This record gives sequence, structure tokens and C-alpha cells, in this order.
Amino acid sequence: MAAVGPSRRDFVALLLGAPVAAAIGCGSKQARIPPGQIIETGARRGHAVLRDGPPPTPTRWRDVEVAIVGGGIAGLTAAWELRRKGIIDVVIYELDDVPGGTARGSASPVTGYPWGAHYIVAPQHDQPDLIALLDELGAIESMRPDGTPVIDEALRCRELEERVFYRGRWYEGLYLEAGASVEDRRQRDLFNAEILRWSTFRDPAGRRAFSLPVSQASDLPELTALDKISFASWLDSKGFTSERLRWLCDYSCRDDYALDAAGTSAWAGLFYFASRRGAGASYQSVVTWPDGNGTLVRHFAKEVPIEPGVVVTRVDPDGTLVAVGPQGAFGVRAKHVVLAVPGFVADHLVPDRPKTVADYGAWAVANLHLRARPVERLGAPPAWDSVIRNSKSLGYVSATHQRGREHGPTVWTWFYPFTGPGDVARREVVDASYEDWAEVVLRDLELPHPQIRELVDKIEIAFWGHGMIRPRPGALFDPARLARLQPRGRIHFAHTDLSGIALFEEAFDHGLRAAREIVAARQATPA
Repeated sequence: MAAVGPSRRDFVALLLGAPVAAAIGCGSKQARIPPGQIIETGARRGHAVLRDGPPPTPTRWRDVEVAIVGGGIAGLTAAWELRRKGIIDVVIYELDDVPGGTARGSASPVTGYPWGAHYIVAPQHDQPDLIALLDELGAIESMRPDGTPVIDEALRCRELEERVFYRGRWYEGLYLEAGASVEDRRQRDLFNAEILRWSTFRDPAGRRAFSLPVSQASDLPELTALDKISFASWLDSKGFTSERLRWLCDYSCRDDYALDAAGTSAWAGLFYFASRRGAGASYQSVVTWPDGNGTLVRHFAKEVPIEPGVVVTRVDPDGTLVAVGPQGAFGVRAKHVVLAVPGFVADHLVPDRPKTVADYGAWAVANLHLRARPVERLGAPPAWDSVIRNSKSLGYVSATHQRGREHGPTVWTWFYPFTGPGDVARREVVDASYEDWAEVVLRDLELPHPQIRELVDKIEIAFWGHGMIRPRPGALFDPARLARLQPRGRIHFAHTDLSGIALFEEAFDHGLRAAREIVAARQATPA
């Protein structure tokens, strides 16, 4: 067997650091790499069509009432809402072979598992559409007097929800209580009080300071001013210097935004914590399924025709589309179009639209299929979310945790955010092989689980080069972002990029809005 070359060590060093990479090849026996593959996410197909130039003039044309470009959560939500309003002549054209984007899931004989987004926050009473969706799924156990749903216990994240690995031991939760000084705890309590203050805040119109979705949040100047500075600067201004607190804030930004606190808008940093508190300012439940938000994708997709493997190359304001599918070029004449694609794609398809000046974070996701669990280290028991404190990764979630299966086969989903410039990350990993990626994943997980390599039967890896838009300072309340919401003729826009924050609730909100714009336009136009 050939020795591990320097390029693989370099790749491990790039993602995990030089000390981890230095250990590669130090023993007399080369470490085993399980079989596996890199999963295609549709990017190569889209790049190939754009690289090859304009497609042939279509000779085949179709007529449809609503054409939706993009089968992610925003596009799927738009189709769902249109159907609820009685509009069923709808087709989704999806670049990838499967719908869902980063919310999609997969399944093995053991369990379902996610490829990205893996939970939503339990809705509050003022989110009737999300409540209706969860009710369709049978996810609501009962309703409180104020209209807030009680989520089925089987879907509320089971304890232990989170744990962190530090210096050879697992600790419950993400904030490291063990060894915390009096000053650490004082700053933690002050930070929590600040979050509580913002979570209970209401402006004169009754709007929250930070809400899910963002469109319902207050736009008072004192709040929007927070978008002009970084979260790290805000923490500095409040005297929050505790390493434990700063680690938690950095982790939170990496987790949701693929940024550290220094690169994140202070508004977005506070939003991460304050928007998740509901009635009584307690944290809302996490709602999750084994395949993450893939369950929501499958529910949406079952009622709407979806054509996969389609690259849309032109969209005109009169509702005309030109696309390339598995059978070649074709055209679509639609009464309305929902463009549910990332902003940089929408800019390409609709050149006169206000440009998306935004930063996109890259992500890697790996699903490890284990035939058995490793022996647990000291400390906290297995959790849904297991974080390695000194790693650049986010750790992993266990697909079988929710069902109480702590032994035997499982699937672990490992996440890695590239917090640096997205274009640099995309260039750095373009030539990485499956073996390079697998080595990174296994080396990272060997720190808490030294036996992991021998327990893995297969690894699947996905690289999301434009995984999410990132809320850098100044991005969220840019007037151009609001201008990008406006329709262009028969074209309506829907995507998380239009919020500046990549969450299910944001995609859902924009899908609803785009569908309702179409309903309003139909009502305003005589039959």
C-alpha cells in the first residue's frame, strides 16, 4: 500500500492544524480509510452549462401557470403555499438530482440522516403557517391557551442535547462549567441577562428585537445600528472577556453562520441567542428528525411535480424560461416564476436586479456509517450533538439519539464550516480526493474516539461551496437587500439570501411571501 503523500498531510493541516497532520504516517502501519464517496451537490452540472456557453434555442416548449426555479426550502414552501391557495399547475425545476438543497436527507437500513440543516426551532403563537405545516406532519401534541403549540415529545430533542469534549473528558452542555472562575461565571450571568433583556424587548409596534423570521423583527435605529459593528466588538464594549464565554460566542457564530464572532454582525450574534427564546423568555424546543430537515423536504415534495437535473439559463420578466435538462434544451412559458435560488444565481439570470454583494460560506458535511459505537470516554453520556472544543470542526450529531438508541449501528453527521473567505476555501479544496476528506474526518474524531476508524463501514462526504450567505457587519440592513425582494415583471424572488441569514425559517418566510405575491397578482388581474 502506498504511503500517505505530503498533499494529504497538507490538507489535514489546512483543516485541522499542523499538530494533527504531523501524526499522519508516524506509525509502521498505514491507518485504514473506509470505503466511501464524495456526493455530488449539483454544482458541477451548473458550472458545466455556464462554461459551455448559451444552450441551443429550444424547440420544445411547455406552458405552466407557475414555474419555480430551485427545489430548496424556499421553492418547496412556495409550491406548498400555492397549493393551499388552490393553485396546483406548478412545476419545480431543480439543478440537483434530489430536492432540498442543504436541507435534504438520506437513509440507510439503520436510520435516516441529514446532509446539512438538521433542526428547526419550535414555533411560537405568532407563526401560524409553520404551526400549520407541523400540524400536517402530526408533530403537534396540543396547543397552549395563547396559541403556542406543544411539540410531540418524540420530536423534541431528547436529553442529553449537547456535550463538549475537553482535555480527555466529556462535559454536559456547551458552556464549560468545570474550572470556571468567579469572574467567568459573573460574565456568563451578565451575558445571559443581556440576552434575556433583548428577548423580552418589544418596540412600540409590538415587534421583538430579534425574531424568527427576520422580517418580523423591529427596525428601530438602536437595533439596526448593531448591524454596523461585529459581534466581537459588541462583546468587547460590554467587557465580556472571559475565554469560556468568548469560545461559546465564537462557536455559535461558526455553527449558524460559518464565521467567527469577529466576522459576524453584532445583530446576527445577538439574534442567535435572543430569537430562540419564547414565552417567558425560556429557550424554545429544538424540533428534529433522524434525517434532519429532510423530513420537511419529503413532505413538501410529495405534492408537487419536480424535474431534477435541470439548469435554467435564462429567465425573462414576461415569464419565459430557457433551460437544459437530461433530454436537452427546452423552454417554458409561465404566468409567474418563482426564482428560489441563491442571490448570485438570481443576479446572473436577472441582470437588471440590484446585485447581491454578499459573502458565501463553504461547508463540508460527512456522514459516517458505524457498525458499532466506540467505547465512551469519561464524563457526560452520549448526546445528540457532540462538540470537540479545540477542533475547527463543529463535531457531530447522532441520527439515532432521538430514538434512544445509544448502542449498535448508527450514522454520525460531522460538520465543518470554513470561516475564512469562501472563494479561498473553494479553491483550496477543489482537488481534494475522497481519501483526503476521509482522513480529515477520522483524524478529527479520533481525539475523543480513538477506535472510530475501525468501527466505520462507510463515509459519504458533501462539499457545499456556496453553503450559506453570511451576515457580516453591514449586510443585514443594507437597503439593497430589501430592494432585491421586489418582483421583476412576472418574476418573484424567494431564498434565505433575501434575509441575509441562512435558516429554515427564513427560507420558509420568503417562499410564503413569493406565493402570496402571485395570489395577489392573480386576484388583481381580470380573468
